[in-house]
Amino acid sequence: MTPNAEFGYELLVCRYAELAWHPSDGPRDQPRPTLVARQLGTKERRWDTVVIEVDPAAFAARRAFGDRTIDSDLLHVVRNAPAEWAWYRDALPHPGYPWRYVRQAVHRAAGRSLIEKRRRNNRIQLRRKRPYPDWIERIVAIENKPDLDRSAADRLADQLVHDVETGLADEAWLATETTGERVEPALLREMPVEAGILATDFSGGVDADAADVAWHPSDLGPAEGERRDPETETLRLEIAERAYGKGWRSYHDTMRPDCRHFELRREDRALVPYCAAKEKVPTSRECSGSCASFSPEPPQWRTNGWPIEGGPGKGFKRVLARRRERERDRAESVE
Repeated sequence: MTPNAEFGYELLVCRYAELAWHPSDGPRDQPRPTLVARQLGTKERRWDTVVIEVDPAAFAARRAFGDRTIDSDLLHVVRNAPAEWAWYRDALPHPGYPWRYVRQAVHRAAGRSLIEKRRRNNRIQLRRKRPYPDWIERIVAIENKPDLDRSAADRLADQLVHDVETGLADEAWLATETTGERVEPALLREMPVEAGILATDFSGGVDADAADVAWHPSDLGPAEGERRDPETETLRLEIAERAYGKGWRSYHDTMRPDCRHFELRREDRALVPYCAAKEKVPTSRECSGSCASFSPEPPQWRTNGWPIEGGPGKGFKRVLARRRERERDRAESVE
């Protein structure tokens, strides 16, 4: 089955990127170490798929800070924590908002063992446990549109122009299903020439041969010898941290895996959610407690074994969490 819903297509694109990034129309490069996430961005722009290319050694150092996202307030503390004990107001640059929020972030960071904290002369002091690494190599934004009609192309063109102009990502791509025509329709639309076009065909499975480059993207990063402004670099780091903590399999957080009709089905090398009641890949909006077909797991499903480990819904979450951890291990081990 090839999902027709854009949500199902999005999950297959994420799995393709996890397996075979970076795409090439020539001899295949070795896959780059990456983290893949979905539905991330800024207040002005949300990307369907986000690929974070990482430096393996630096990424291993990032993993020492734990498995959870380090949010913007914590990043301010962790990145600037001194090597030696210091009063937090002397050690940290002014954040642009009241210091009481910084103090709260210091307590949170210490509670997660991201830094060390102590009180001396009624002053809160901190020091780092380890330097926060520069683990991000590149950020790639992908828009997914399996069926590219004229109205969809017009909307996407505006979004991709925004991506090109802001330069928040290093590359911008459009992923669309191939039509088999000599010239893919996406090439005939008014897309910015800086955006790449990825023509996908998942009918034979999700692997390195499931996509071809119909148009190569331009490098949107700063020119040699130049740097992005600090605000943009901070936004990039916050996006990467959310990708690290969330991944693309976190769809169970906005769905109801505790419904008796919820399943995980294998699409070749990908696991996608499936609703047995509707016989389709559901969206997050469809898979909710307000769905007319929603039926909670019977209590006896959740009481087998000792200690109680939960029913199938909890099991689905554990499977997806293990897969996310496995991909983190893979990104760290690639040389």
